[in-house]
Amino acid sequence: MRCSARVTREQARWAHSLTRSLHTHQRQHQYHSHHPSSSSRVAWSVATGVAAAATYTIMSQTVASCEAEPARQPSSSSSSSTSSSPSHSSSLASCHAALNSLLGDRFSLDASDLASHGADAYSYHKGGSSAGEGENARMPSAVVFPLTTEEVSEIVKICAKHRVNMIPYGSGTSLEGHTTAPSGGVCIDLSRMCSIKRLNASDLDVVVEAGMSWNNLNAELSEHGLFYPVDPGPGASIGGMIGTSCSGTNAVRYGTMKQNVINLTVVLPDGSIVHTGQRARKSSAGYDLTRLFIGSEGTLGIVTEATLRLQPLPESIAVATCSFDSLRSASEAVQEIMQKGVRINCVELLDDGCMRAVNAYAGLNYPEKAATLFFKFSGSKATVNDEVDATATITAKHGAGPFTFATDAQARDKIWEARKGALWACIAYRDGAEAWTTDVCVPISHLADCIQATKQDLLELPAKLTPVGEPPVSFPTAVVGHVGDGNFHVMMMMDPSNPRELHLAQQVNERMVRRAISMEGTCTGEHGVGVGKKKYLREELGTEAIQLMRTIKRAIDPYNLMNPGKVFDMDDEENVQRGKTLIITDRNNSK
Repeated sequence: MRCSARVTREQARWAHSLTRSLHTHQRQHQYHSHHPSSSSRVAWSVATGVAAAATYTIMSQTVASCEAEPARQPSSSSSSSTSSSPSHSSSLASCHAALNSLLGDRFSLDASDLASHGADAYSYHKGGSSAGEGENARMPSAVVFPLTTEEVSEIVKICAKHRVNMIPYGSGTSLEGHTTAPSGGVCIDLSRMCSIKRLNASDLDVVVEAGMSWNNLNAELSEHGLFYPVDPGPGASIGGMIGTSCSGTNAVRYGTMKQNVINLTVVLPDGSIVHTGQRARKSSAGYDLTRLFIGSEGTLGIVTEATLRLQPLPESIAVATCSFDSLRSASEAVQEIMQKGVRINCVELLDDGCMRAVNAYAGLNYPEKAATLFFKFSGSKATVNDEVDATATITAKHGAGPFTFATDAQARDKIWEARKGALWACIAYRDGAEAWTTDVCVPISHLADCIQATKQDLLELPAKLTPVGEPPVSFPTAVVGHVGDGNFHVMMMMDPSNPRELHLAQQVNERMVRRAISMEGTCTGEHGVGVGKKKYLREELGTEAIQLMRTIKRAIDPYNLMNPGKVFDMDDEENVQRGKTLIITDRNNSK
């Protein structure tokens, strides 16, 4: 569809900035307290009301003035083929009417709902193919809030009937534009599907709905002496974690979502419901459908339930920290720790920029050296003591400063506070700025080189990109790494309204991603592809792999209705096929 309403860049940026600020306030508030005061609840209600009123005019103009576009038909070469079927606007209205009849007040056209679901709180990919296109972003035409798998199935059947796009939504914490609606559509918010369906404590597994957050899940599991080990950013939902195949700090010991999901319940693009497996811990029966959907980012179906592997709460936990004068020394220490088989839960690296932000934010006094490592250990008391001693010996060998560790809960929390609050510290470090966070993952042997080259870019690119006669721009940055598996993040505290700062951030991101790929790494270790990384996917995997993904997508979702425009594009396939035909022709002619 095309929209005739003319919304100025300033209006769009202002409306999005206000909504984004409210997201930030809400997430920070949830992070710091599970029991908000009455005054903070009132403040949040007032702020939400202001946002709704402020964005209503802009949103109503945009949604109301959409022009007709022919409905799409399936095609073997492109998702953009059309026919002379009834106009999409009338079909959309019919879709909305059917959804309203099904859901009642759980169907929303409210401007604030559309705005808050049109962009993730910390993403700079607002609906276009790259960052900085927020003013051109399309928000969903409606938001729905199902309560059961069966309701999701009915919603999907209605949308499929009217050829309306569907965008699954969990908690809005993703970073690469996964929940944006670049082509419009209905946002299916699963946040109200947030219960434990069945706990099988003796089998160490649990069946949960997709809208449950891992934090809340672990709060309930702790009463049974159990926990779920995958720990991404606070508030992430299980469905979103499955969609992006995320991990977190514990991945070095427990693995990613791929290793910690047993089976799924998925609603396919035609509304049918599929169960991908039983509860057995292993199976060689048929295709591995569970792993097909993990990491598919909502492009093949909507996950509504998952059976997850659990772990027993350990007898003893210890955390430790030490600092290094060079990134390479820290990286080499981590390599030796891994090679010696020391069982660590996690090992996190924070660079000097991150430690400055953390110290300023939390009033701490950690050394602001080139690299600071934070470790976590768990197991029996004897095992933990042995692993701590081994780690202290290895880090000292590589030139670490004092090795500080703690086993009692209060002291552990004090040490871990620096790592736990790193994101919030970076966001708060520069007034008026926002943090663009990106990630890559490389073999551990290349980690130091990749981080060091990226930091060198941050030092040199401002001058290289500065027009003659103008002062260079720069912004504070921070590196945070899950270095036990070669994954690291760069956070750039930039002013998104400054085009030169935005361009600098884009260049740093692009060079970092391409460098990781050249080192046999990946464009994303745990954030997912979304819209932000899809242009790098072909460079990483090759054309044939993308073609195979398209074949799978077309077989399951022939109308390209499920979260279209994410992971890869369907609309350039015709050109790819034409290129392959020319290659084949050339080969035949050369014989």
